[in-house]
Amino acid sequence: MIKHSLISAAVAASLFLTGCQTTTSTDAVKAEPASNFAPVVATPLDFGGENITLKQAMAHPDWLGRQPERAFWAADSQTVIFNRKQAGNELRDTFAVTAGKAPTQVVLNQLHTVGAKNAVYSKDGAVQAYTFEGNVFVKNIKTGAIKQLTQSSDRARSLQFLNSGELAYRTGNSFFSVDINSGLTKELVKLHLADKPKGTQEPSTYIAKEQHKLIDFVKLTHKNALDKEQRKAQLNTENDTIASNQFYLGKGNRLVEASLSPEGDKLIAVVTKSTPWRADTDIMPNYVSQNGDIEAVPARRRVADSKPSSSDVIFIDIATKAQTTLSYETLPGFDEDVLAAEKAENAKAEGRTYESKREPRHINLMMDWGWDQSAVQWNTSGSQVAVMLEAWDNKDRWIATVDFENNEFKSQHRLHDDAWVNYTYNDFGWMNNSDTLYYLSEETGYSHIYAKPLNGKAKQLTKGQFVVSHLTLSKDDSQIYFKANVKHPGIYEVYRVNTRTAEKVALTDLDGMTDYELSQDEQKLLLNHSKIMMPNELYVADAKPNAQVTRLTNTVSDEFLNKKLIAPKIVAVPSSHTEQPIYAKVYYPADYVEGETGKTRKAVIFNHGAGYLQNSHMGWSGYFREFMFHSLLASEGYVVMDMDYRASKGYGRDWRTAIYRQMGTPEIQDLEDGVKWMAENVNVDTGAVGTYGGSYGGFMTFMALLTKPELFQAGAALRPVSDWAYYNTPYTSNILNHPDVDPIAYRRSSPIYFAEGLEKPLLINAPMVDDNVFFQDVVRLVQRFIELEKENFETAIYPVEPHGFRQPTGWLDEYRRIYKLFKEHL
Repeated sequence: MIKHSLISAAVAASLFLTGCQTTTSTDAVKAEPASNFAPVVATPLDFGGENITLKQAMAHPDWLGRQPERAFWAADSQTVIFNRKQAGNELRDTFAVTAGKAPTQVVLNQLHTVGAKNAVYSKDGAVQAYTFEGNVFVKNIKTGAIKQLTQSSDRARSLQFLNSGELAYRTGNSFFSVDINSGLTKELVKLHLADKPKGTQEPSTYIAKEQHKLIDFVKLTHKNALDKEQRKAQLNTENDTIASNQFYLGKGNRLVEASLSPEGDKLIAVVTKSTPWRADTDIMPNYVSQNGDIEAVPARRRVADSKPSSSDVIFIDIATKAQTTLSYETLPGFDEDVLAAEKAENAKAEGRTYESKREPRHINLMMDWGWDQSAVQWNTSGSQVAVMLEAWDNKDRWIATVDFENNEFKSQHRLHDDAWVNYTYNDFGWMNNSDTLYYLSEETGYSHIYAKPLNGKAKQLTKGQFVVSHLTLSKDDSQIYFKANVKHPGIYEVYRVNTRTAEKVALTDLDGMTDYELSQDEQKLLLNHSKIMMPNELYVADAKPNAQVTRLTNTVSDEFLNKKLIAPKIVAVPSSHTEQPIYAKVYYPADYVEGETGKTRKAVIFNHGAGYLQNSHMGWSGYFREFMFHSLLASEGYVVMDMDYRASKGYGRDWRTAIYRQMGTPEIQDLEDGVKWMAENVNVDTGAVGTYGGSYGGFMTFMALLTKPELFQAGAALRPVSDWAYYNTPYTSNILNHPDVDPIAYRRSSPIYFAEGLEKPLLINAPMVDDNVFFQDVVRLVQRFIELEKENFETAIYPVEPHGFRQPTGWLDEYRRIYKLFKEHL
C-alpha cells in the first residue's frame, strides 16, 4: 500500500499553490517575450527543521519516498495505473487509483488486466487492445471483459485496429491480423532480409545446355522442378486460405521500421545496410567483474570512426505484390552541399582550396530522442502516408508523402538549419478526419504547431517565445493539447489550441513542471506535477480551463519533509552576449540579508550535464542530490548558482545552436556573466568562486579552468568529456559535424587541446565502467597534464560506477572530495 504522509495544511498549501508569485502573468493567447519576465521568481518557503547532511543527501533516493512512475489512464477513463519502486531493490509494483480513493496494489496474477500505456482503441472506442509480456489482449470497455488472443514466446508489438475492425500486430518481421470475435489469425505480410529466391534456373552455360540435351534424367528433373513451382504459384493465387505475401528486402540489410496501412493493403518498410555498431577494438575494461577476471565490455563506436549511412524507403503494395524503393530526388535540397562553408574553412586552414559540388546526401528515417511514435504516419483511411526523414549531416528534416501512382515522394515540409535540426520537438501526424498534416517545427526560432493540408499551405497555430511539445489531437480534430512554458521559461503548463481559430487556452495553472495524458474519453487530464522543492505526484483534473485539481498520490516521505532545505530563487542574469537573459537557480546563504554590506561571500557555480537540458525550472530536478548539496553549501554561507547556459533546453533554437562549432565558448561566457551578477547582487568575492559539474558539466569545468583560468579558483570535473572526437556520433555530429569534415570545430571545442592553461586546483572524478563518456577521456588528459608538468590536479577513480553512479558510497566519496576542494581553495 502507498504510505500517505501527513503534511500540515499550511505547508501543503505552500508546496502546491505557490511558486511563481512575482512572475508577470500573460493571457491565454499572447506570450510576453522572455526578456520581459520579472528578474527573480519567488519559490516556496523553506521547510523542515532538521539539517541535511552530506551522507543523507547522497543516500539511496528511496528515502525521498519512491515517487509514481509510468502512469497512464486505464480503459475506463476513470482509473489511473502507475508503478512504484519497492524499497531496497529495483523491482516495481503496480497500483491502481481513482480520485477520492487510496491507491491499491495490483497483484501479479492480475497485471494482465490493467491495460498498457501504449494501448490502442477500436474506431468506435468500444474495445481496447494492448500487450502484456508480449501477448495480445483485448478488453471490452463497457463490460470490462478481457480476451487473450495470443500466448507465445514471440513478442507481439505495433498493435493497430484496421478499418475492417480486425486487430493487426507485428511479431518479428511478420504482420498478422486477428478477428477479435472468432480469433482467426491471418499472416498479412512476411518480410525477409534476404534476396528473393531465384527458383529453378534455365541452363545458361555451354556445358549446362549440352547436359540438358544429352541426359534425359537431367531434363526430366528440371521439368519436374518447374512444374512444382508453377503449381505452388497457381495454388497461392487461386486458394485464399494460404498465406503467400512474402517480400524480400535484400541480403545484408537491417529493418529499421515497418508500418502497415489501416486498410492492411500497403506497407512502408525502411532498411539500411547491416553494419557492426562497433569495432572489435571498441572495448571498456571492467576490473571488478563477477568472476574476478578483467572483462572486456563492448563499447560504442566513437564519432571519429563513424561512416556515412543511408536508408532505403520501400513501398509495398500488398494486393499487387509490387515493391518499389522510393527515390529521394524529389526532396528539395537532396543534393545540396550544405557544409560547403565549413569544408572551405577547413581546406583553407590546410592550404587547400575547396570546390563545392552537388551530390546526393545520405538520408535516413528521423530518429527523435523523445518519441513514442513512428516516423511513418498513415492517415485514417490508409490512402496517404507521411514519412519524416533527416539528412545524415544533420542540416535538414523533411516531411514527405508518397504519390502511390507514380511511386515517388512529394515534399510537404522542409526544415533546414545551418547548425543542426533538433533531435526533439518532431511530433507529427494526420488529422483524424481530413488529409491535413500537423507537426512541430522550430522554423520561427521556437518549437510551434503547424497544420498543412495535403495540397495547401501550412498554417501556424501557436506563436511566441515559448516551446511547445507533447501533442495530443482530439478525435474531432478541433483541438490539439500540448505542454509549453508560456508564462515563464521555467514553468510548464498544459494548453490546447483550436485548430480552426488558433485560439490558445491554458488548462492548468500549477506553477511548476507539469506533464499530462488525456483520457480516452477526452474528459480528463492525468497530471504528473512537481515543484522546485517537491518531487512529482499524480493529479487529475477535467480537461477544461480553471478546473479543480485532485491529488491522487502522496508518496513523499516524512523524513524528506523534515529536512531543512533552502529553496533556490530563479534569476534572470543579464547577458553580455545576447538580448535574452541567462536563467539561473540561485541558492542564497541561510544568513543572507538583502542589501547587506561589509561582508563578502564565497560562491560555487554548478554546470548541469547533457548540454541540451533545462535545470533552472520550477519543477523537481533530476539533480536532486545536487539540490540538497547546494542547500547544504548555502546553509554554510556559500552562494550557489545553477545556470541554464547557452545550449540549454527550453529557450528556443538560437539558444540551442549558440554552441555550433564552438562548444565551451558561449557557455563559459555565460558563467562569466554569472560570476559578475553574483558580485554585483550578492556580495560575492570574485576571487572566491569555484565551479563543478558532471558529463557536459565536467567538460565545462575543464573549459572554464583551461581557457579562463582567472574566472574560478578551483573546479571539479565529474565523468567529463576531454576530447569530442571520442564521444558518440548522434550527439556530437549535430554540434561539431564529423571530424573528417570539420576538424577545426573539434580542436576548438575539446579541452585536451587547452591543457596548457591549467593554473587552478582541479579535481577529476572518473567512473571506470562508463559506457557513455569513456574513462579513456580522463586517462588521455591526465597524461597531457603529466607531460606538461602540471601539479595542481588530482584524480579520483570509481572502479564499479557507470556514467550515472549507482552506489551511495560512490556518490558520497565523490561529493566529499568536491566539498573538501571548495573548503580548501575558496
